[in-house]
Amino acid sequence: MANQPHDRLTPGSISAAVGRRKRLGLWLGSAALLMPGAALAIPPGGYSGLQASPPPSPTPTPTATPTPKPKPRTPPPTSILPASMQPVTRATPTPQASPAKPVTPKATPSTAPYIDAQPTTAPVTPPPVITPGAPGSHTVTTTTIVPAEQPVRVWTLADAQALLAVVKTIDTEGLFPGDYKPEVLAAAITAGAGPALDEAASRTFDWLAEDLRDGRTPMDSRIQWFAVDTDVDAHPTHELLETALATHDVAGVLAGLDPTYADYAALKDALAATPRADKARRDMIRINMDRWRWLPRDLGQVYLLTNIPEYMLRFNVGGKIIKSYRTVVGKPGRTATPQLAEKVQAVVFNPTWTVPQSIVKGENLGAKLLANPASAARQGYKVTKAENGVVTVVQQPGDKNSLGRMKIDMPNPHAIYLHDTPAKALFETPVRAYSHGCIRTQDALKLGMTIAMLRGDMTQDEASELYHSLKYKRVVMKQATPVYLTYTTMGLNVDGQMTTFKDIYTRDAPVLASFRGPRALHTTQRVSTQEVIVADDPL
Repeated sequence: MANQPHDRLTPGSISAAVGRRKRLGLWLGSAALLMPGAALAIPPGGYSGLQASPPPSPTPTPTATPTPKPKPRTPPPTSILPASMQPVTRATPTPQASPAKPVTPKATPSTAPYIDAQPTTAPVTPPPVITPGAPGSHTVTTTTIVPAEQPVRVWTLADAQALLAVVKTIDTEGLFPGDYKPEVLAAAITAGAGPALDEAASRTFDWLAEDLRDGRTPMDSRIQWFAVDTDVDAHPTHELLETALATHDVAGVLAGLDPTYADYAALKDALAATPRADKARRDMIRINMDRWRWLPRDLGQVYLLTNIPEYMLRFNVGGKIIKSYRTVVGKPGRTATPQLAEKVQAVVFNPTWTVPQSIVKGENLGAKLLANPASAARQGYKVTKAENGVVTVVQQPGDKNSLGRMKIDMPNPHAIYLHDTPAKALFETPVRAYSHGCIRTQDALKLGMTIAMLRGDMTQDEASELYHSLKYKRVVMKQATPVYLTYTTMGLNVDGQMTTFKDIYTRDAPVLASFRGPRALHTTQRVSTQEVIVADDPL
């Protein structure tokens, strides 16, 4: 398969036509043969028109099927891709630019939003801070943070009036009109064209563009946020400003910054339908609308996304959830799962697990296993002792391995990844925050094989051979698959229903507190400056 940007590639242009999505539905249906009792529910007619896949039920209701054949002791990885879906090299389709949708100005409501009554002093530039290096690297670099660019351009009165209309209705986007100094812009418009208008309008536009593109929440209020939003690189503020003035479509350019993920539009509709008196619900909606702005506006055509508080992972193709998986996430505290935007670089069949020294030495596991080789062998551990006395314990591949039979590798300095687990009973519990940070994934074997076939040019027979070998094998993908670890406490569940999720890591409060204060000037900071906590134990 040819190397192509992730937001352009779809196997066989999956999302381009309904017929292709139907074939993909059949392919995922065949994947159900991988494990006994793990059949997928394929809707009539394949996946055309599918809005969201239902979450796995704790006790699957059997469907009428022929009398099953005797099951093998270990499930063979049978067909995942039918012949029609085998990877082939295809030309990259030309991306189509999404037309900006103009914002229809509305009259300013007589009653100001409850949270808009906040200080209207000019934003204060935060002091320089130190930020870790880019996610994906295993070293930490330091960079001095500087204020973001604030371009100034020449404005006409008509364009400035259009901008003021956007400010007056920006609460529909979960933002606060008072942040953008409408009284200053209105006074400049009254005074007429000139340097004062250029300065006031440019500043207002810059701040609006930044908040709509990147989010209003300052970095120090985004707890364990390490996902880099690339929108500022793709659509820098000065280019947005120049486009708005050249086309005289200020509202349209700003509206075009809305996230494309379905949750954002659903939350926006929910905000419009929520009475202003219901402050708690409006707060929650605003918090989660802003979280979607922290991510890239377009997540791509093929990607994985997990919402940590929902304990679910979604496999998205062409804007549709074609399969969802239950997950077990990190326990609250130091083992909480961070928010990341990484890429699946490889899948590991029959992984080994090197037991961390916190267990080998701290819990005396190494000495116990050295004293009882039979017990070590029974548990699948290989124990070695170096000349300097350091004991290394490596759990060998197999069904008892702590990572199960599949690891989905997304290199990052936090050592977070998706993996199988032998403790499958935990997937049936309603609250699933048990891990040390990594994401245990239900049916990880099928998911990993699916990714390997879509992105690694693997065949069914190759996957079967690797699975049955019981030998460690890391298969590098020819094209990486984006994976997003998100944290939203309100949004669409995998059924497509607006739902609230428990704030298991208490990450809402800092975002809400930042809303209560004046808007902070944006800087070049891209990720949290908080400690990078390495997940050294998948259990």
